[in-house]
Amino acid sequence: MNEWSPLFPGLRLRRLRRTESMRRMVRETWVRPEHLILPLFVVPGSGVRKPVASMPGVEQRSIDETLPLARAAHDAGLGGVILFGIPEQKDPLGEDACREDGIVQRAIRQIKAVVPELFVISDLCFCEYTAHGHCGVINAGEVDNDATLERLGQSAVTHARAGVDMVAPSGMMDGMVKTLRQALDTAHYPHLPIMSYAAKYASAFYGPFREAAESTPQFGDRRGYQMDPANRREALREVGADVAEGADIVMVKPGLAYLDILREVRSRFDLPLAVYNVSGEYAMVKAAASQGWIDEDRTVLEIMTAFRRAGADMILTYHALHVAHLLQG
Repeated sequence: MNEWSPLFPGLRLRRLRRTESMRRMVRETWVRPEHLILPLFVVPGSGVRKPVASMPGVEQRSIDETLPLARAAHDAGLGGVILFGIPEQKDPLGEDACREDGIVQRAIRQIKAVVPELFVISDLCFCEYTAHGHCGVINAGEVDNDATLERLGQSAVTHARAGVDMVAPSGMMDGMVKTLRQALDTAHYPHLPIMSYAAKYASAFYGPFREAAESTPQFGDRRGYQMDPANRREALREVGADVAEGADIVMVKPGLAYLDILREVRSRFDLPLAVYNVSGEYAMVKAAASQGWIDEDRTVLEIMTAFRRAGADMILTYHALHVAHLLQG
């Protein structure tokens, strides 16, 4: 009989936890600045820095005030930034989203002129641009999927002409990746990648974002096109469809309440995988930390590690600069 047994007292797992040097040497999951993408909210005007009350530390900024943040993101070694635009005027079709001189298109040009090395992603959706706050063209009180696709293609091409490095459709329209791939290829941008919000749930965690992006629906809600939080298998069908249509990167949104989805997508698909650490998740951490109920630094790093451990290659997070500074400190 073998006298060795992989049980206590022979097995002592704490041996590998005794010192920081040992813990670092055997650590399985790492978070680095290049894994992080910083969302930015761009508004018209100059000299504008408007705090978002429900998201301490986050501001709406005019393009001139966004440039220092873009520089800071580059200097901190972040993977990139993702732009959300709030136009001067909204209308039923969200026309600014498709204009060559729209708010995001102008922001892309100026950021790339000042910080050409920074990787710039543009969110492709209409909720910030439409007077009704929904993610596309409204017909008979509902979002018209196919009419919205045509406008998404137009918007993507204007972003490509402005010099964006990647587009990210977030409206959960059926066929959006295929439409964008065709539009970009036809316009001679076959090199431009698409990061699809492939499994985006109709979540209560988006509340603060709607203040930041001024995108609250003026009637109804988005459950007719965003996913039911109760569904797991449907997420895999959504991701599979986007992969088949040509997505280069797929995303799960939100993050913390959907780590099971993130893990399963990672297990089923080989594409790079993103997760969005959304506004409500950010706001809860900031609120609890402001009361002294949690250690903000440790909590944020633990959350980022959870996303990476679940399989995320990149994390869209409002904590990005804070985390980068913690990692470099």
